[in-house]
Amino acid sequence: MKNTETLDAAQLNARERLLETAIGMFAEKGYTGTSVREIVECAGVSKPVLYYYFQSKEGLFLAILDVAENLQKQLLSEVLESEGNVLDRLLILYRRVYTGIDEHRSLYKMIHGLISGPPQGAPDYDFTRYHGHMIKAICEIYNAGLDGGEVKKIAAEEVAYLVLSLIDFCLHMDQVQPQSSDPQRLERLLRMAFQGINKGTEN
Repeated sequence: MKNTETLDAAQLNARERLLETAIGMFAEKGYTGTSVREIVECAGVSKPVLYYYFQSKEGLFLAILDVAENLQKQLLSEVLESEGNVLDRLLILYRRVYTGIDEHRSLYKMIHGLISGPPQGAPDYDFTRYHGHMIKAICEIYNAGLDGGEVKKIAAEEVAYLVLSLIDFCLHMDQVQPQSSDPQRLERLLRMAFQGINKGTEN
């Protein structure tokens, strides 16, 4: 029993090392610029081990994107279980996103580079699903506030695009100009935006 547990732990460790190593390399060198040989050497495993878990470099790449999507879904699930008014919950969303990026910087850098940077020759992947999950969560938060009579009736998706645009902008600014990083920037911008959609606000 003990030997089986040790073996399982070793296998898990090898798989996790491959994932972490590949994330770091893809983030720094891009997909095409990273070879299987470099990944396995840095991870301290053999090529057959990578092929056993992921079948190929493409399989490893897609597994990383699945990890990212699962992390996002877990984050959004936590936010949707939070309490408070619409603005409070959207601020919780942003803070969790900000914290999540800080905890997984290489993963964020890798995905951001794939979406916003030059072509890397990476396998096709529908990156719009990340934004889709965010839009859906923001709509759910907004509609809950609408049902409670808290906010004006506005198309939920339009509100979601506004919020997501602000989040993307603030995160982008922190990446492009880290010396001017301001974790409170979005909170100020969201509060300004909500002055225009709270009930009772004059046009």
